[in-house]
Amino acid sequence: MTEKILAQHAGKAAVRPGDNVWVRVDILMTHDVCGPGTVGVFEREFGKDAKVFDREKLVVIPDHYIYTVDKMCQRNVAIMREFCQRHNVKYFYDPDTTAYKGVCHIALAQEGHTRPGEVLLGTDSHTCTAGAFGEFATGIGNTDAGFVLGTGKILLKVPETMRFVIEGELPPYLMAKDLILRIIGDIGVDGATYCAMEFAGSCIESLSMEERMTLCNMAIEAGGKNGIIPVDRVTREYVKARTNKPFIEVTSDPGARFKSVANYNAAELAPAVARPHSPDNYAPAAACGDVKLDRAYIGSCTGGKLSDFIAAAKVLLGRKVSIDTYLVPATREVEQGLHATKLDGRTLAQVFADAGCLPVAPPSCAACLGGPVDTVGRANGAEVVISTTNRNFPGRMGSKEASVYLASPYTVAASAIRGTITDPREFM
Repeated sequence: MTEKILAQHAGKAAVRPGDNVWVRVDILMTHDVCGPGTVGVFEREFGKDAKVFDREKLVVIPDHYIYTVDKMCQRNVAIMREFCQRHNVKYFYDPDTTAYKGVCHIALAQEGHTRPGEVLLGTDSHTCTAGAFGEFATGIGNTDAGFVLGTGKILLKVPETMRFVIEGELPPYLMAKDLILRIIGDIGVDGATYCAMEFAGSCIESLSMEERMTLCNMAIEAGGKNGIIPVDRVTREYVKARTNKPFIEVTSDPGARFKSVANYNAAELAPAVARPHSPDNYAPAAACGDVKLDRAYIGSCTGGKLSDFIAAAKVLLGRKVSIDTYLVPATREVEQGLHATKLDGRTLAQVFADAGCLPVAPPSCAACLGGPVDTVGRANGAEVVISTTNRNFPGRMGSKEASVYLASPYTVAASAIRGTITDPREFM
């Protein structure tokens, strides 16, 4: 799939792994962290009066350092606001207006910027999330982004593809987060270095788009260049509901050559955690019952989608949390869904409030990146946190002394009830 997309965008009949090709870019995304650096490179290399390659193909979504009094963070947003106004950028989701959406990777999909067969680049490593839509999506640095901003092209080395086939019905106590944590645990954080991670099989076909996004989101945690999933009815329905732009579907040919193929049976997998301080430090949740927790965190591009909150609410319904439990929806759309979606006659927001969770925070990346000192849910000192986020490096959520365990919304919710890491099957 990845080779076909890159060949089409390079104007070639075919490409092979290892080829270096100039690729036409459909969408360039940047945000408040890397946007100013990207703009600096663009203006230095192309000139202050240069025009962006296409004002409708640049998407700017401030999301990381939002809702803070930190003046340097506010300056970053101001730089991007001025740049977008000067270049008449069509898609600038200003956090100071009703146009604000939330976390870039989820907002891209919700606003119809993710389309099969396209090339989407972003100045954020988790841009690979969009591969769930059958497109080539990857993160790039500010220098490459500055070049794309001026030319609409990028020089890429074609990656090899590793295929992960997951068959069978997903048990009701598992989520995509459990699948990807197991895969990363098996191959390591460098196991897919500069490879496309292609996910297939009947289990993948049964997943919602939001769950597929979780899988592709964490391809980078295995060192992957991109994650990608074939297009099907689920993809088409999601995309066509959000954009009327045409797209081209791409599939891997029968007999296509892969660097490796790994096969999994969904029924044999268990609720998982990644222990500190690496996403590949895999363990079954049931094996970590002696780990006492200080906080639980449900949010981020990986675990702050509406389906993630629905999953957590199913576990928390009629129960109480015993530790501080933070709720940070990824986007405004998710935030609205917490007040509109009902479970057993109560809205999700009511279920969480009744369970004793902290009030729902406004949508942003918040504590996932640590961020400013006033970021909601930021870990302080030697706290032990269980989180639906995607990274648990030292300092990732604030303090370098904190210990972060990664898990699915089911497992985080179950653990919040007990105050220790808990296999969600105990409550399901």
